[in-house]
Amino acid sequence: MADILLTRAPKNATPLLLLTEKAFGAWAKKKPKRIGQWMATHEFAAKPGTFWLVPDAEGKVERVVAGISETPSLWDIADFSTRLPAGSYALESDAHLAYQEWLALGWVLGAHKFTRYKKAAAPKAKLVLPPGADAKKIARYAASICLARDLITTPAEDMGPEQLADAAVAMAKKYGAKISQIVGDDLLKKNFPAIHRVGRASYRAPRLVDLTWGNPKHPKITLVGKGVCFDTGGLDIKPSSGMYLMKKDMGGAACVLAIAQMVMDAKLPVRLRVLIPAVENAVAGNAYRPSDVITMRNGLTVEVGNTDAEGRLILADALAEASAEKPELMIDFATLTGAARGALGTELPALFCNNDAVADQMLAAGKDMEDPLWRMPLHKPYAKMLDSAIADLNSAPGSPYAGAITAALFLQRFVGDGLAWAHIDLMAYNLAAKPGRPEGGEAQAVRAVYRLIEQRAGIR
Repeated sequence: MADILLTRAPKNATPLLLLTEKAFGAWAKKKPKRIGQWMATHEFAAKPGTFWLVPDAEGKVERVVAGISETPSLWDIADFSTRLPAGSYALESDAHLAYQEWLALGWVLGAHKFTRYKKAAAPKAKLVLPPGADAKKIARYAASICLARDLITTPAEDMGPEQLADAAVAMAKKYGAKISQIVGDDLLKKNFPAIHRVGRASYRAPRLVDLTWGNPKHPKITLVGKGVCFDTGGLDIKPSSGMYLMKKDMGGAACVLAIAQMVMDAKLPVRLRVLIPAVENAVAGNAYRPSDVITMRNGLTVEVGNTDAEGRLILADALAEASAEKPELMIDFATLTGAARGALGTELPALFCNNDAVADQMLAAGKDMEDPLWRMPLHKPYAKMLDSAIADLNSAPGSPYAGAITAALFLQRFVGDGLAWAHIDLMAYNLAAKPGRPEGGEAQAVRAVYRLIEQRAGIR
């Protein structure tokens, strides 16, 4: 971040004037005729996301005029760091400080690139933070979001269960959190049968990562993240078109790690726990099968309806474990169903929640943080679709309908009675680049849930 954000304005910093289309007309009328003619020639009208270099009498850049949206947005100037000429730019705006900080975050996110395998030129345009801006807060958000993006974008060969766990271990070490892992056959000894069953066919051992941080007397918040580092579909194997992006199937785990880093970096007064069941759903002679029955951690028996519905199985074990501690709030993140994507598309995560007050608070936080969610129903009559003739539940009903809802209803059976719980079914990937959001892994719902945790911690 230090490379593209400056806390002090150099003498040669170029003013970056932010104007809506409505405000631009009034501003332009006050300018000399030559300026107006030049703008008209270039058909510049301050449309959101556009900018114009205003020349001085010598032809040098006097200032930059940028068009922004009528409703202030995080993404208003998010790609300017890569589009403006080299130099330093100081915001010229009467907008409140929080919005200017928000723009600075967008600037950083727009400059971020995944460079593990391919070098990319660093942006040459730098933004000067306004006086009083909280540089640490901006860095906290940016570093955590970019962490999630990089974890998700990394191919599975270099981001298996062990490497995902290593990222959590490094974070725990940095912030003084406690962390433990249950690996391989020890999962059976410790009664995590579903995590073991799903991950046993891979040469890379399945594991449960358990991170705790904070004062036990503070509000207990538990985050659970689906960590399927690659999903072939198992014996119900996916077609190649459906398998290509399955490196992103650990996106839920990446998102909860991003939130954990933000919480710990900000030293929020909460007791945080993060559970990540990390597996690879592979094909081998010992792979679990459709119609197998698993006795889950909480004692329920589950008939495997489809081995490509593995995420709900590993989450179920983790949710049962999380429930035993009776946290004040429990939230799981998972790239769980194509049905949710079919209903809401790739940019809008589905929210399921058993507590209306929590759901309302989360939706409001998502709106405030430009990190939207859409609430879907835990429609009880559909629970009958989970019936099995030989077990307590079927993990994946054969019906083509209500797939995201039945998956959420399945997970709810592993949540302790009376606990506030939310389930977020997300894409965790940008299929195409937009300002501030490059193609690749994406930290969806991270800002929204972090804001919710802040509120739970008494920070308004």
